[in-house]
Amino acid sequence: QVQLVESGGGTVQSGGSLRLSCAVLGVTASSHVMGWFRQAPGREREGLATIDSVGRTTYEDSVKGRFTISRDNAKNTLQLQMDSLEPEDTAIYYCAASLYGLMTTDRALSVDGYHYWGQGTQVTVSS
Repeated sequence: QVQLVESGGGTVQSGGSLRLSCAVLGVTASSHVMGWFRQAPGREREGLATIDSVGRTTYEDSVKGRFTISRDNAKNTLQLQMDSLEPEDTAIYYCAASLYGLMTTDRALSVDGYHYWGQGTQVTVSS
């Protein structure tokens, strides 16, 4: 049984940083495409950052240079370091795992590419 458990959300002031973590149970994170998504109220879930089985990373344009995705293979966890946070980053953040180890960039940033989801963690950025 696959389980993804996010942690590290919270409230931070504009310009601040947060580090999200996702505990991955039931699959080996390093063998699958893993991603971070977010969903703000009234908006669709959007892909932010992904990492595949060979370590290639992909970022959505609005978070490039501010967010960094990484993977701890020894602990089987996924991280998202978020810097220079803005109020527009306020959302519920989700960890996701695909059954596949490699994907095209477009699919990797799409919800359609993923089969397992965590329960989400709230990130609130105050101005």
